[in-house]
Amino acid sequence: MFRAISLCLLGALLLAAADAPQKSAFDKPTMEAYVRHLYVLQPQLTVTISDPKPCALPGFKEVRVRIAQGAQSQEVPLYVSNDGKKIVQGAFYDIANNPFKPELDKLKTQFQPALGTAGAPVAIVLFSDMQCPFCKGEAEMIRKNLIQNYPTQVRLYFKDYPLEGLHPWAKAAAMAGRCVFQQNPDAFWEYFDWAYAHQDAITPANLKDQVLGWAKDAKDVDALKLGACIDGKATQAEVEKEIAEAQALDVSGTPTMFVNGRRIGQTIEWANLKMIIDTEIEYQKTAKNAGDDCGCEVKLDIPGMPQSKAPGLPSGTPPPAKKK
Repeated sequence: MFRAISLCLLGALLLAAADAPQKSAFDKPTMEAYVRHLYVLQPQLTVTISDPKPCALPGFKEVRVRIAQGAQSQEVPLYVSNDGKKIVQGAFYDIANNPFKPELDKLKTQFQPALGTAGAPVAIVLFSDMQCPFCKGEAEMIRKNLIQNYPTQVRLYFKDYPLEGLHPWAKAAAMAGRCVFQQNPDAFWEYFDWAYAHQDAITPANLKDQVLGWAKDAKDVDALKLGACIDGKATQAEVEKEIAEAQALDVSGTPTMFVNGRRIGQTIEWANLKMIIDTEIEYQKTAKNAGDDCGCEVKLDIPGMPQSKAPGLPSGTPPPAKKK
């Protein structure tokens, strides 16, 4: 009798276990609780779980986890097995393709401020914030060294990523810079040098006056047109598109640089950047799977837009080296 009761209880427990719902990483509350425990996330941090989407890793789907506090946020890509039972964090590579192909596919350089030779074996895309002090140092390093050392082997593209939560006039400066670029692509680099050199003097209140003061002495820049462009916020959508691109690339801070797709997410000394460029130039002699003319993007000349220009040095004078 006792044995029969025991067997009945055991059977009931097994049936209950079989009926219990299995945990799945595709269930957003389950995933959030798991991620909060995994990363020791405090309650004041907001966690948002995206819908799963296909990815290149067979048998898995990509789920993006956005962790935010106020205006600051970070996205973490996770890969969940199709049965929802396993989570993989990290990077995976296809040996048949450039290891940085996902980044190369997302980097859009058409109609962006550029220096250096079109079709160069190394393409550098720089996301920067004109109010960021770390960006200032990197900008000065790049202007002093890059094209002077690699006049035909490197193409540099500038992308705006103003961090509005930290830098109150950065977005307005980015919009003004795009207004300059629309008038005269070469003058953009003069504006670039000027904005970083005058960071300490610019405020949200005086930005427009400062920019128009610069424009009066700038070559081939119409200050009246520039003022109208600034007042009309004519380039706001363009800058916001750049911000969205940076976020899609998981750019979490500035400066962030991509050298043929290779992410450099912090400031870098010239000697180290030069080593990466030299390595990439040598690698692309045979790989031919990156660079400014890698077939990653179709570029068309569109009437009314800045056209591709012949190779040349920056139009503006690079900033002088600081005295130690």
